[in-house]
Amino acid sequence: MTDSTLAGRDTAALDDPVGQALRGRHAHLARRLGRAATYLPGVATFASVSVGPGAAEWDDLAALLGPGELADMFSCPAVPPPDWEPVFTLEGRQMIWSGTARPGHLPAQAETGVVELGADRVAEMLGLVARTSPGPFWPRTHELGTYLGVQDDGVLVAMAGERLKPPGWTEISAVCTAPEARGRGHAARLVAALVARIVARGERPFLHVAEANTDAIALYERLGFTTRRKVTFRGFRTP
Repeated sequence: MTDSTLAGRDTAALDDPVGQALRGRHAHLARRLGRAATYLPGVATFASVSVGPGAAEWDDLAALLGPGELADMFSCPAVPPPDWEPVFTLEGRQMIWSGTARPGHLPAQAETGVVELGADRVAEMLGLVARTSPGPFWPRTHELGTYLGVQDDGVLVAMAGERLKPPGWTEISAVCTAPEARGRGHAARLVAALVARIVARGERPFLHVAEANTDAIALYERLGFTTRRKVTFRGFRTP
């Protein structure tokens, strides 16, 4: 796929990446009731409603999740009923791959030393996430897509993987490196490897990052990502 084709890729699906993924390539991992949808337990806590949902749709989502459960609305701007308790608000940005990286910043051999991580590595993946806090990651999150890692003497010290998959796009997520292994270019190599795989499938990479994580934003910009829009991540507790 050429850079010009990538640049012309329709971005409308990225306005609702959770809903688009749940209705499409992640339908097999979804729970649905009416127009409300969420992921299966252990996969992800992200939930989706339609644009301008009414009370009945919020009731459907509450029924899907159960009482007192987390409704991670991701970047959805819809406001739930007042009896839904706010849990978190986080400012962030959505970035898309431009098709080019700054000279010298996209590793020439991104796959060198990279291994695929499957169900047999979940305990290690969860352990790394607990140490580095890259964002939500659960026992079945690896089922969302391909996850790659870097090992040091057989120990997992860095990883990154694929998460949301709206039509034509794949999100890169869970980019993290153990403190003792930072500064070695692991994150850049993993992201570059995922970019190459995604583009080879005829799709375009995108990602989300917290606004306060300036180091990560700078890295992604060096690797060819540009900001598409600012977003606010929000979570609520069902009644």
